[in-house]
Amino acid sequence: MENLQLIAFIAGTFLLAGFVKGVIGLGLPTIAVGILGVVMAPAQAAALLVVPNLITNGWQIATGPGLKAIVSRLWPMLAGICLGTWAGAGLLEQQKTGSATLWLGIALVLYALVGLKAAKLQVPPSAEGWLAPVIGIATGIATAATGVFVLPAVPYLQALGLDKDELVQALGLSFIISTLALSVGLLGNGALDATVAWHSALALLPALAGMAVGTMIRNRISAKTFKLCFFAGLLALGGYLVLRAAA
Repeated sequence: MENLQLIAFIAGTFLLAGFVKGVIGLGLPTIAVGILGVVMAPAQAAALLVVPNLITNGWQIATGPGLKAIVSRLWPMLAGICLGTWAGAGLLEQQKTGSATLWLGIALVLYALVGLKAAKLQVPPSAEGWLAPVIGIATGIATAATGVFVLPAVPYLQALGLDKDELVQALGLSFIISTLALSVGLLGNGALDATVAWHSALALLPALAGMAVGTMIRNRISAKTFKLCFFAGLLALGGYLVLRAAA
């Protein structure tokens, strides 16, 4: 692919991924790693995502209703994400068959179908103390293997009974910690350097533009419509990952 075509392809990918993230609070790495996998290795795609992930999730956190309360509630899961990601360091570069991405996509599809059927998962407050770090470690390992941060953290957060804005803020917090933890692993494996970081910074512009439009849409829809968009988005993301891995 010629340089100008490659630049346009990457910009279009981040514009689309940013838009989806603006609407439902997630999807940037899922879409970008999946689409960019056409032209580059998963580890390269994950490295290109570092700056857009950090800034877009920072924006998502800053515009939420109560960061202190969310951090206080979620810190055991966040610590687990770091431990799991570092324990799985190098898995992304070793991935050749796409099997990890395939299973991630299947799990997303199943979870989305459950959500669209209005089956509500709930985590009792008494279980959060021991379940949160387990969820975090599992999410970290999945992140290290796929470059995508969604499972099992997203179902867990959705099952906590947070409202629309709280859920979006919690997702942003989870994703920014995952990005930082993954960046440490990418630096250690040589997949992230100054040149890649500069290219990642350039990818931020279309990601922010897409996210701004998506956020305006989310601010204008009801909680019920948001829930429908949320699970429909997960279904589409999971289906895409399955098709991409099976191709």
